[in-house]
Amino acid sequence: MRVEVDVPKCVASGQCVLLAPDVFDQRDEDGLVVLLSENPPAELHDAVRESATVCPAAAIRLEES
Repeated sequence: MRVEVDVPKCVASGQCVLLAPDVFDQRDEDGLVVLLSENPPAELHDAVRESATVCPAAAIRLEES
């Protein structure tokens, strides 16, 4: 799996961080998403998929391999 985030689309809801804190974080100054792992390990894939699904701005894109 490859993860991409569209930071300008992010609305800083933080749902991705709650679901997959090893993959996503938020910037202190504005709360926008920070991608910590572009290629997360398999055990995190379900949480990353859920993060992409619940993202209110659809700012998370996944490329499944």
